[in-house]
Amino acid sequence: MSAAKRLKTGDGEAEEFVWTPPAKVDELYAALAGNNFASTNAPTAGARTEEALPVGDAPLQLYSLATPNGRKVGIMLEELAEAKAVEYDAHYIKINGPQFSSGFVEVNPNSKIPALVDRAPEDGGAPINLFESGSIVVYLADKYKALIPSDARGRAECMNWVMWQMGGQGPITGGGFGHFFRYAPPSLNRDYPVARFGMETKRLCSVLENRLADRKFLCGEDYTIADVMCFPWYQGLRTDAYKHASGVGSSTFLSTDEYPNINRWADEVAARPGVQRGMKVCSDGKGKPWLEAEPKE
Repeated sequence: MSAAKRLKTGDGEAEEFVWTPPAKVDELYAALAGNNFASTNAPTAGARTEEALPVGDAPLQLYSLATPNGRKVGIMLEELAEAKAVEYDAHYIKINGPQFSSGFVEVNPNSKIPALVDRAPEDGGAPINLFESGSIVVYLADKYKALIPSDARGRAECMNWVMWQMGGQGPITGGGFGHFFRYAPPSLNRDYPVARFGMETKRLCSVLENRLADRKFLCGEDYTIADVMCFPWYQGLRTDAYKHASGVGSSTFLSTDEYPNINRWADEVAARPGVQRGMKVCSDGKGKPWLEAEPKE
């Protein structure tokens, strides 16, 4: 495993840190098992408990949490609720618990939020299980013919940005930069991973900045699922969703004020009522917390 070795230099001997892997990853995992996500980091998939998922009366059943990935689907559903009166039930899924239940695993064998069940599919058949935020958002856009271009060229452009978000912006921002900046064990020297993923996160922000230089939204003048997908991750960066224990936040650390085009776009997206509600879906232990906050007649 990691070790300090004495290496000869021109001025004599000096101690230098040299990392070497153990024989098995299990040994490394055991040594670092105190991290914030240790309990979810098991090397095997499948149900850990026998428990059915709650089911409401609406055609769509959402099982999620207000993380950036969960918020994409929350925003999409709230945009559809506003534009097309689409009905859905939202169920709060706390990480480290229900996502490993037999009911959740039946919907999503990968045990990650968000997951969605369409109990009223267009073909009238059995319910359709959906997982992965991009898959869910595209499915909803296609089913309700909303927020996705109908022409082949426009759809291809939109899907490019959906896949860019799924393959780049999300994993690098969250699983890379965000994890090491905020969640890694405090005793770990984080310099390399934070620098590596921090600079790549800035490069991805630069991609967005350039794209939005002459466009209102990512695909032109129209708001689409490309914007729905990309907004939550950038919004998290500029509002310090990732803040180190020292108080240093992601907005300052990554200089998000350097991106006037993205910030203009993010301000416009954030002002949409559907986005404001969608960002709150499955938060504070509730599916739709704003409903419970409304005074009862």
